[in-house]
Amino acid sequence: MRLAPIPADEERRLASLAEYGLEPDDCQGEVGVIIDLARRLFDVSTVLVSFVERDRVIFPARLGLDVCAIDRGPAFCSHTLVQAGPLVVLDTSLDPRFHDNPFVIDGPRVRFYAGAPLVSPSGHPLGTLCLLDGRPRNGFGAAERDNLASLASLVLDKLESRRLARAGEVSQNRFEQIAATSPDGILCADHDGLITFWNAAAERLFGFPAGEAVGRSLDLIVPDRMKGGHGGGLRRVAEGGAPRLVGRSVELPAQGKDGGEFPIELSLSMWWDGGRANFGAIVRDISERRKDEERLHRLAHFDPLTELPNRLVLRQRVEEATRGALPAAVLIVDLDGFKHVNDYFGHSAGDGLLRDVAARLLACIRPRDTVARLGGDEFAVLLTESGDERGATEVARRIVHAMTDAFEVEGQPVNMGTSVGVALYPAHGETADDLISHADLALYDAKARGRDRHRLFDAGLKAASVLRRTLEVELRHAVERGEFELFYQPQVCAREGHLKGAEALLRWYHPERGLQLPGAFLPALEGSTLAAAVGGWVLRTACRQAARWRAAGALDLVMGVNLFGAQFRSGDLAKVVRQALSDAGLPPSALELEITENIVLQNDGAALRTLRELKREGVGIAFDDYGTGFASLSLLKTYPVTRLKIDQSFVRRMTDSPQDVTIVRAVTMLARSFGLSVIAEGVETMEQRDLAAAEGCHEIQGYLYGRPMPATEFAVAIGIGEVGRIRAA
Repeated sequence: MRLAPIPADEERRLASLAEYGLEPDDCQGEVGVIIDLARRLFDVSTVLVSFVERDRVIFPARLGLDVCAIDRGPAFCSHTLVQAGPLVVLDTSLDPRFHDNPFVIDGPRVRFYAGAPLVSPSGHPLGTLCLLDGRPRNGFGAAERDNLASLASLVLDKLESRRLARAGEVSQNRFEQIAATSPDGILCADHDGLITFWNAAAERLFGFPAGEAVGRSLDLIVPDRMKGGHGGGLRRVAEGGAPRLVGRSVELPAQGKDGGEFPIELSLSMWWDGGRANFGAIVRDISERRKDEERLHRLAHFDPLTELPNRLVLRQRVEEATRGALPAAVLIVDLDGFKHVNDYFGHSAGDGLLRDVAARLLACIRPRDTVARLGGDEFAVLLTESGDERGATEVARRIVHAMTDAFEVEGQPVNMGTSVGVALYPAHGETADDLISHADLALYDAKARGRDRHRLFDAGLKAASVLRRTLEVELRHAVERGEFELFYQPQVCAREGHLKGAEALLRWYHPERGLQLPGAFLPALEGSTLAAAVGGWVLRTACRQAARWRAAGALDLVMGVNLFGAQFRSGDLAKVVRQALSDAGLPPSALELEITENIVLQNDGAALRTLRELKREGVGIAFDDYGTGFASLSLLKTYPVTRLKIDQSFVRRMTDSPQDVTIVRAVTMLARSFGLSVIAEGVETMEQRDLAAAEGCHEIQGYLYGRPMPATEFAVAIGIGEVGRIRAA
């Protein structure tokens, strides 16, 4: 553990520190509001005001820590003293100064630290306003450093008043010695309320030279509308009355020589000299402080982009509603397709769109209701005194309808979809956490059902969520224990029955439930953080298997591999594909990547660039489940596709439905126009095969030629070593 260097002016620093006379937990009341604001603004577990003494560090004010003083040696604040500005340590375990610090490896296990120094008027660092948390951070930007420094300045303002008030308790002579160099306005008055001392800072503050001020009444600095009250109060104290303001700091309006009013903080001291009361006042212009307080308060409670309340305020207002046992409804609103606005028009255009969304939401509710921005493109609405299903769903419908009108983005109309989840109090939960969580679950279900719709929470959604979380845990174990396996389904020439390729299909051998088909786990896997890693494993395993079969005689076999959307979002899909091909010794032409419309729509720009790059290198690109989506024609024009896979729902009904035959015929004609090959999925009978071939399908995939099967069974089925026609089942 590295100890912090001792400042060169340590003795003078300690002398300056002694002027404050602070003890542990001594100013919680004075600065408690500031440190509570800091905890909420920076989302940390602990905020401390520290003063670094010779051998220990004391905490005159604190939140989130049980101890009120510690040894100076391991204290992070000791290092902040020798900094020119804030000290920020994003991950203490990775910092050579702190990685073996006892507060990092034991005790509170501090992983993040940020401290702004508290510097006395004489320029000596006394301690810090510091933030601590058990979670490391990825960043703490310039704006956050400035905000922390602003809060530290507010703390020091409060403590500076204490220092000067304490000095005034000693004697007028001592008071005036400190006052001469103080940045604060200092003035003294006798028992009649006449000014006896007026320092240079007071001259600058009020505009009166000392020669004009000394000898005049304290009413000199009091606004005209309030004159007379102050002097009377001083006379009452001088005559033995109880002092109401002595020893306290109060905020009051003051008036300068030019007649202008401004807010001040006044700390009043009193001492007796020759049996007569004397008064000292420390005066500070708090105009800038007020601005800082208001700015920091808005940062802590309002979204700076839309000026709507933030998540913290929403939670507080929901809690108020539940405490009052008043009916209420929480609506979570999410935009569908907002990412494309940022991708196509830029983030400034996206910001403008979010402000327009905020305005439309406000137009959908009553003045007493709340609209909040939760982050990104997610908003929330709190309907107070309105917890019935009909009223809440009517507002949800109104919101969905309001968002259907095109937005104007850089002069162009842009259509957005909207999904809304609704939860009612008390029907769907008794706490703020329950209501917000349940509205979010309803939103999740609304999005899964398509855009432009709302969904009311019900108990089934909670049960499904619990099952989903359980499944996600089991899937993580499946990855760790190697429980996944690839099955393969043959793809054959439609007319001659020759083997052309195979599609790799993921299966899961659950230790208790046995073999799991894709429908039981793929949706959860696709939505988890495991998707990219599992997709990479599938790709590598399938490529190695294809190389083995081609070496064993299936010379022209092409392996089809389905992609997860997360593989595009990872940003390195092309690199992963190249590495898998290289490791397996497989040519790019032996691999076909299968994509769906949802993957393309959710990863538009990244997907397009990656697929074009891979196609240029010879990798095949198949559009899976073709014909079932909404935007297939436009995507076909844009994307570098080499093959269409006609969805099995059309193929299976061809023998009974002329409409489905027409659809298959239209797809094959479209493919010919684009120079693409076509494969029909879901072929189960000879009649379906013959119809598909007659309509122009080049290849067939389905139970007629084999179900998905493990690699060993697939090798037997295709007769590795004697590759030729595949017999129909």
